[in-house]
Amino acid sequence: MIYSMTGYAAASRDLGSAVMNLEIKSVNSRYLDIGFRLSEDLRFLEMALREKIAERIGRGKIECRGYLQAQPAQGAVARERRPDAALLAELGKLDADVRSALPQAAPLSVAEVLRWPGVLADDSLSNEQLQAAAQELFAALLDDFVATREREGAKLADVLRERAARMREQVNAALPLLPAALEAYRERLATRLREAVANLDEDRIRQEIGVFAAKIDVAEEIARLVTHLDELERVLKKGGAVGKRLDFLMQELNREANTLASKSVSGEVTAIALELKLLIEQMREQVQNLE
Repeated sequence: MIYSMTGYAAASRDLGSAVMNLEIKSVNSRYLDIGFRLSEDLRFLEMALREKIAERIGRGKIECRGYLQAQPAQGAVARERRPDAALLAELGKLDADVRSALPQAAPLSVAEVLRWPGVLADDSLSNEQLQAAAQELFAALLDDFVATREREGAKLADVLRERAARMREQVNAALPLLPAALEAYRERLATRLREAVANLDEDRIRQEIGVFAAKIDVAEEIARLVTHLDELERVLKKGGAVGKRLDFLMQELNREANTLASKSVSGEVTAIALELKLLIEQMREQVQNLE
C-alpha cells in the first residue's frame, strides 16, 4: 500500500472517574519527527507510545496529544465518602504518643486528619491502570490513524496514475510530429544558408544541417520520458515508502521535459513540452504528501 504523510485520528475511553482522550495527527516532513503534548498524569506513557508510532510510521511530522478529563460520580446520588477506620485509629494512637512525650504539642485537627494521605478513599487511577488502558486505546487509535493515511495515499496514487496517463498521451502525440517538424526545419535552415552563403556547396550545407539536426533531435528525451513513466507506474504498483523515489523521478521527468522544450523546432512540440511540465508540477505537489 501507499501511504500519505497526512492523517488524523482521535479516540477516548471511559475509565470511571475520568475519560482518557488520545489524538494523533501528522503532516509532511523529510524524516520521522514525533512530538508529544501529554498532561502531567500521562507523561510517563511517552516512551512506550513513541515506540509504537515508530513501528508503524516511516516518515512525517507526528503530533500526539493525550489528557484525562475528570468526571463526576455516576448516578443520581454521589457515593458517600467515609474515612478509613484503621488509619484513623493509627493516627489517634500516634497523636496520643506525641502529646504524651510533648505535652505542649497541639492535637491534630479534623481538617489535618482528612487531608492525611489515604484517610479518604481515593478514586484516582494508578499508573498501572492508566498504562494498560492507554496501550489498548492507542493500539486502536494507531490502526485508525494508519488507515486514514492509507486511504489518502490511495487517492494520491490515483491522481499520479491519471497524470502519468495524460503525459503518455502528450508523448504519443509528439512522436508523429517530430519527423515532419525536423524536416521542415531542415528546409528552412537550408534556404537561409543558401541565401547567406552563396558560394557554399550543397555537400557543406547538408553537413552543417546534419550536425545541427543531431543537436535538436529529441528521440532520446522522448525515450527517457517513456522509461521514467514506466518506472513511476512500477513504483506505484509496488507500494510501500515511495515518496523519496517518486520525488527523484519527478526531477528526472522535469529534466527531460525542459530539454524537449529547449530543443523544440515547432510550436506544437513546444506546447506539448509545456503541458508535460505542468503535469509534472502537479504530480510533484502530490508526491510531497507521500510517505
